[in-house]
Amino acid sequence: MNPALLRELVPAVIGVLVRRGADFASAEDAVQEALIQALDVWPGDPPRDPKAWLVSVAWRRFIDAARSDSSRRGREFAVDLEPPPGQASPVDDTLALYFLCAHPTLSPASAVALTLRAVGGLTTRQIALAYLIPEATMAQRISRAKRRIAGNRLDEPGDLGTVLRVLYLVFNEGYGGDVDLAAEAIRITRQLTALTDEPEVAGLLALMLLHHARRESRTGAGGRLIPLAEQDRSRWDSRLIAEGVTILQTALARDRLGEYQAQAAIAALHADATSTSETDWVQIVEWYDELLALTDSPVVRLNRAVAVGEADGPQAGLAALSDVSPDLPRHTAVQAYLHERAGEFGRAAALYTEASRLATSVRERDHLTREAARVRHMLPP
Repeated sequence: MNPALLRELVPAVIGVLVRRGADFASAEDAVQEALIQALDVWPGDPPRDPKAWLVSVAWRRFIDAARSDSSRRGREFAVDLEPPPGQASPVDDTLALYFLCAHPTLSPASAVALTLRAVGGLTTRQIALAYLIPEATMAQRISRAKRRIAGNRLDEPGDLGTVLRVLYLVFNEGYGGDVDLAAEAIRITRQLTALTDEPEVAGLLALMLLHHARRESRTGAGGRLIPLAEQDRSRWDSRLIAEGVTILQTALARDRLGEYQAQAAIAALHADATSTSETDWVQIVEWYDELLALTDSPVVRLNRAVAVGEADGPQAGLAALSDVSPDLPRHTAVQAYLHERAGEFGRAAALYTEASRLATSVRERDHLTREAARVRHMLPP
């Protein structure tokens, strides 16, 4: 039996049940019960049509639960809605399920958890381990999310941008437990690209692949952060880079630029360079300008300042940084880097030390502390 196949079938099966009249929470519970039965039955008796088998079993579980609930509350359930055994809906409702799980009424954390459970097919335990929180806490988060969207129909219009933001959040969550969230986000986004021809979906997939290609080179012994300039580029995954670039080129050819395509274009330029010094920083600045026009994001302005410093010199980078709020995370670290590039090592060392105190993670703090010590060694006696 293939666990990956089971996970891929989950959103389609939930979608079928919801389309037939089940509320989301009941449909999701019924499908989880069907998955448990599949794990028990399939190894010895694999079905010819796994999706139809799951639909049939999940629908029966939903009917049984609805009849029981009807009995308790004195209501009748329309049993004649039950389809012939094994019959699956000809309509693929998976895309609508993406919209439902990323509903704007949900908090980002709840939308991510619900997407991993209903679309990704992960168990509550797996999601909790990935987020390093108690399983009971994650179960409460998912239950609250299901209650919040209980009244929403599957055919209500959704916001694709919200779906993409949720998937991007999943990708950026890192790695923990027995689930690689970055790989899981890529798997789910691949599914989404098969359901829609929107270039921004392809742009997000390309961005994920290009970043994921550098994963093995980003950390050293003991989880030590390795900045881009020091990474061993021979360890970058050339297959993922080639796939990401191909997907991006196809998306850009549609001439409907979006923020994920622009970010992917920047990542592609980094991936194409053999070293930091040989990177096309001028073109990267141009892509940051495109990205600013699309988002006007302070984080984009911060990253653009670094690129300007590489393309036009550190003083130009510092001038660009002056337009960014100093309260933004990593602002002080970027300022330190640009002062170091300008040869102002005393100022840079002090800023690296300050940035280490402001760091939001232990790994980042340790990295900036090492940078401060390194620059101090460059000061004259």
